[in-house]
Amino acid sequence: MSLASKIRTSPILESFGIGLAARLIAGWIRLCQATSRWEVTGLDAADAAMAEGPIVAIIWHECSLMAPAHWPRKNGKVTTLSDPSPIGRVSATVQGRLGMASTGVPAKGGAVAATREVLRRLRAGESVGLTGDGPVGPARVLNAAPLEWARAAGVPVFTYAYAMSRQRRLKTWDRMILPMPFCRGAVVYARVLEPLPRRMAPDDMAAAQERLAAAMTDAVAEAERRVR
Repeated sequence: MSLASKIRTSPILESFGIGLAARLIAGWIRLCQATSRWEVTGLDAADAAMAEGPIVAIIWHECSLMAPAHWPRKNGKVTTLSDPSPIGRVSATVQGRLGMASTGVPAKGGAVAATREVLRRLRAGESVGLTGDGPVGPARVLNAAPLEWARAAGVPVFTYAYAMSRQRRLKTWDRMILPMPFCRGAVVYARVLEPLPRRMAPDDMAAAQERLAAAMTDAVAEAERRVR
């Protein structure tokens, strides 16, 4: 049996591997955050909104690596969703090490369980961070669920993106941004949508979906422009 197979079939080895990977990734993120010069846009608006109540932050999956280090938490807790796969567990552990809460969604009844958990968190006053095209893509194709959850909870929608002057793009489905230390970085926060009506015509909901997707892409482009 190969080492990879042994790790997958041994809960102890799997937990050790997840913990080790999370520690290394979190350490790299801290290094990149601490050694880079950051230009930040829109943080005051995000802080002000969270001081008034919970928000939903929806981002492209490619920007998710640095989000736990960047997202403001002085005015409220931010929780993300994680899937039960090993990669999802590594992600949740990294977020925990960087001060952001994450809640797992069971594989069985995932969509219903995710909806229930997100709405419970929002109604308890916690903000929720979500990837619009995660966990498996297609890249930059916005799922309907995140905006539906924001509408049901009656909270404003923000987006976030970052870019770095020496970043790399991984060969993953989302072309994940890999941050690099000792360079310039830009962070963009943007308030995209006010709380949506509980009842919306399908055309109006589709228009809101398109506006959000465009704003998410524009935020990435703006961050990239600022580090050129």
